[in-house]
Amino acid sequence: MSAPATQRPLTLAFCGLGLMGAPMVRRLLAAGHTVRVWNRSPAKAAPLAALGAQVAATPAEAAQGADGALMCLFDADAVEAVVFGENGLAQVRGLRWLADHSSIHPQRTRDFAARLQAASGAHWLDAPVSGGIGGVEAGTLAIMVGGEATHLDEAFGALRAYAGNITHMGSSGAGQATKLCNQTLVATAVVALAEAIGFAERNGIAIERLAPALAGGWADSKPLQVFAPRMAQAQPQIIGALATMLKDIDTVAAVARDSGAPMPVTGAVQQVLRMADAMGLGEAELSAVVALMTPQRLGPFLAQAGKQ
Repeated sequence: MSAPATQRPLTLAFCGLGLMGAPMVRRLLAAGHTVRVWNRSPAKAAPLAALGAQVAATPAEAAQGADGALMCLFDADAVEAVVFGENGLAQVRGLRWLADHSSIHPQRTRDFAARLQAASGAHWLDAPVSGGIGGVEAGTLAIMVGGEATHLDEAFGALRAYAGNITHMGSSGAGQATKLCNQTLVATAVVALAEAIGFAERNGIAIERLAPALAGGWADSKPLQVFAPRMAQAQPQIIGALATMLKDIDTVAAVARDSGAPMPVTGAVQQVLRMADAMGLGEAELSAVVALMTPQRLGPFLAQAGKQ
């Protein structure tokens, strides 16, 4: 029996080779797909070229003749530049779909989707992810997708290289709105964990015992098990910058304001993250928020952020 159509090797463009993008490309290559890569800083493409990726000079060159394109970029302005700027993806005729793993405002996504459809006929899928670098490397990411269903099967055939849970949430922007729910839950959990660690230390508890002690109980969670050890000791390799989470929570606040959603707890979390950013911790890991509760940890996290 022949393999399902969704499992056939694809020719893909991939733009954005940061903390998440580079391991995504490695997984796509390992799954047998042909991948053409573009990055604003070309040096980041060299290790992927050694694994078989084809390096393109522009996004449009990467997508020429491809089945689909994928992006993992920092914000909506970067997305707009890569798609609609000079030599952008929107110039490529014949491209069927574009999956955007960036986390951006749902309305910007809807606007971009309409512009891309008008410019080239390609369908935009907003496909933000959750699970971090570890999730990419293990192939267990959760991906929440918004957009038309026309090319979902083919796009999912690519996304399965690094995702364990892919869900079509609805029309354009629905994936981004779901990711904002995810970020609300994660940011709130991490800030609450930082408070708990500060409380624990002031009450004679060895914080390295906190996560193991709570494992299996109602307070247990992936943020607890991942971030508690990283709050106890700053790590040289970060798994996601505090500034990135602040960007997403700022977007949550903007969407909540426009939709009338009350979010008092998230509002407080936003200000805690803003305080940490103002202290120079934006480029440190999200776990650096613990330094607000345990000031003795400020130095190592400032060093992690490159401030010392």
